[in-house]
Amino acid sequence: MSKLIASVSPHFFSRRTTRTIMLDVIIALLPAAIASVVHFGWRSLLVIGVCVASCVVSEWAFEKCCRRENTLGDLSAIVTGLLLAYNLPVTVPVWQAIFGSVVAIIVVKQLFGGIGQNFANPAVTARIVLLVAFSGSMTNWVQPHTANLPDVVSSATPLVAAAKGTTAMMPSYGELLLGQHAGCLGETCALALLLGGVYLLVRRVITWHTPICYLATVALLSLLCGKDALYQLLSGGLLLGAVFMATDYATTPSTPWGKVIFGCGCGLITVLIRFWGNLPEGVSYSILLMNILTPYINRLTRRRPLTGGVKP
Repeated sequence: MSKLIASVSPHFFSRRTTRTIMLDVIIALLPAAIASVVHFGWRSLLVIGVCVASCVVSEWAFEKCCRRENTLGDLSAIVTGLLLAYNLPVTVPVWQAIFGSVVAIIVVKQLFGGIGQNFANPAVTARIVLLVAFSGSMTNWVQPHTANLPDVVSSATPLVAAAKGTTAMMPSYGELLLGQHAGCLGETCALALLLGGVYLLVRRVITWHTPICYLATVALLSLLCGKDALYQLLSGGLLLGAVFMATDYATTPSTPWGKVIFGCGCGLITVLIRFWGNLPEGVSYSILLMNILTPYINRLTRRRPLTGGVKP
């Protein structure tokens, strides 16, 4: 009787834990990290290391001060640090990267109860905070070393160049795929992000619903608006957001139809901001706005019990 465990439902047992899931996500993010070093040099490792270390220290310090159980072992703080770093330019000041990490972990995650309790994606929200607070340094992109241009020359991202109509600065499809253009650390190399996405799908860490619906919505609306759909898919942070941030377990719908609605909603908002907004990119804002709607989407799409004739 001493081994009898009493707990509330659901009573499912799985060998997949939060730690194993986060480890798979870290592995899937490694190709983008390698690509960032190849294209932007060793300072990209500094930015990544600072963000990861700051997230880990912030989580440890907050839980220590609040006398909460230490959750560093689930590796979620490392994933948040990686995703935040991938949303930053290589030239970002170190202190701003630290500030963003503190916002992501303490303000967005821990103050709402920790992993699984936050209503918004920590990395997405921290990036938006940094964009609003430090717009100059957050939009100071440089051309990668592999672009046959001076390393320190500031340059427009593909979406900025397309919005301004400066076709001479617009990279080719091959350059978009390989990451030979200006942008944030983890968003430039589409090939690395696609490899990570395939890995997560094969490992069944994510499902196809949200990423495919997100990308398909952006492609379809781009075609209807007379834009180059493939260029829109490979540019900006769309692949990074669709594969790694719009699939977050805690802040996105849990039902299949909910994931479809979430992906389509993200795609619609992204297109509206890209084509008619004052900003060339809308991925972060679209994910944050849809995060807010997640509880309502879950309620709308959840399965009703067979005998549940009366709504709760």
